[in-house]
Formats: sequence, structure tokens, C-alpha cells
Amino acid sequence: MKATVRWVDNAMFLGESGSGHTVVMDGPEANGGRNVGIRPMEMLLIGAGGCSSFDVVSILQKSRQDVTGCDAEVTATRADAVPAVFETLNLHFRISGRNLSEKHVERAVELSADKYCSATIMLANGGVKVTHSYEIIED
Repeated sequence: MKATVRWVDNAMFLGESGSGHTVVMDGPEANGGRNVGIRPMEMLLIGAGGCSSFDVVSILQKSRQDVTGCDAEVTATRADAVPAVFETLNLHFRISGRNLSEKHVERAVELSADKYCSATIMLANGGVKVTHSYEIIED
């Protein structure tokens, strides 16, 4: 994997992924930014949520579950001192579908947490307390 981050001005940077996609990162106005882009630590949360959600949906589809939606709410707490690292991270999945098996949903979340999601496993190995929860919504 490869990425490039280029400084634009003030607190604004452009990040480009190896696959050619670009994202604007910026800081709040109080820190010299213009508040026109996502913060780098927010990107970490989104990355963790995306990585784990991809796993959960894929596992459920392979289990022949009729999944129609998956939203992950990712919340974190950060240390009060510098560096303000994540101390806790929770991924709460809202999985919708028709006749979803709770056993399959629970297993998909567990497999993502314990085996497949590189992002959350890396954070957990770095000392972040990562937790997962879910709810099933019948369509």
C-alpha cells in the first residue's frame, strides 16, 4: 500500500491513496484551518468502521443472509494528554435485512473483530480498548 499526503496551505493537506482517490484534510479555524476537510483522527475512525463493516457484510453474504443494510456507528475516546491517542473505540453495527439469523450476525461481528479487520486489530494491539456491539433491524 502507498499513499501521498501533500500540504496545500495553513492546516490543509490533500491525501491521495495508491488507488488514486483523494481526500481533503483540514483543521479547525481555531488552529489555522478553514474547516473544509476531515480531520486525520476522524479518518482513522472511518477507516476502522469501513474495514469492519466490509468484513461483516461479506461474511453475512457468504452465509447466505439477506442483508439489506449495514450502518456502523464508531465512537472513540481520546487521551487528555499529548499525544491524544485513542483509548477506547466502539463499533456499533445496525444490520438490516430479511430473516437475519442472530447467530450469523454475532459470528460475523466476532470474526471481523478477532480475525479479519486489520484496522481494529492493529488499534487493539496498540493498546486501544476496542469493543463491538450490534442490533438487527428486520426489513
